[in-house]
Amino acid sequence: MIGEKDFDAVRKNGFALFDLPHSSEELEIAAVISDVSVLSYMNRPSEEMQLTAIEQNGYAIQYIKNPSEEVQLVAVKQDGYAIQFIKNPSEEVQLAAVKQNGLAIQHIQNPSEEVQLTAVNQTGYTIRFIKNPSEDAQLAAVSQNGFAIKYIDDPCEKVQLAAVSEIWRAIKYIDDPTEDVQFTAFRNNRRAVGFIKNPCIAIKLSMVEFE
Repeated sequence: MIGEKDFDAVRKNGFALFDLPHSSEELEIAAVISDVSVLSYMNRPSEEMQLTAIEQNGYAIQYIKNPSEEVQLVAVKQDGYAIQFIKNPSEEVQLAAVKQNGLAIQHIQNPSEEVQLTAVNQTGYTIRFIKNPSEDAQLAAVSQNGFAIKYIDDPCEKVQLAAVSEIWRAIKYIDDPTEDVQFTAFRNNRRAVGFIKNPCIAIKLSMVEFE
């Protein structure tokens, strides 16, 4: 018969479950709550048990073989980084992961544009983990954080303008900015001229006027 001593044992050490002569789902759940890695040694843990584990720690999904999509969703909503332990996650799971943590996109292969936009809208810096991001994703990234342009190869003028409009100091990460880009940064703060290698004539003339 299972008694309170058995529950006390697994609460102290989840792996004590395997030393007990008898078990039950309640006792197994108590063991999983004590140590989620116990799941990897269980034969076909129930979905309720799986959910109990990942609700407290999304990373527990690494100990579950072939988790259902529902279990996957709960895991990434608890911790977006848990997606690294999921094979071939659906777009719904990917979106849930990057909504919880935009940086989770680094663990997603070939994310769709919707996944890219969701990630960069949360954290512009996630653009650094996206190969060949679309122009819309680039714009969303620099609009969220102008400094994200540092991680964009050969940004178009539209993206450059969005970056310096968000924060003028982003000009320091733009090689050969156009006159419009230079002047946009300069209008936001005259100190921008210190980050421009070859200021355009319009800016030079404006500097003279300020002197």
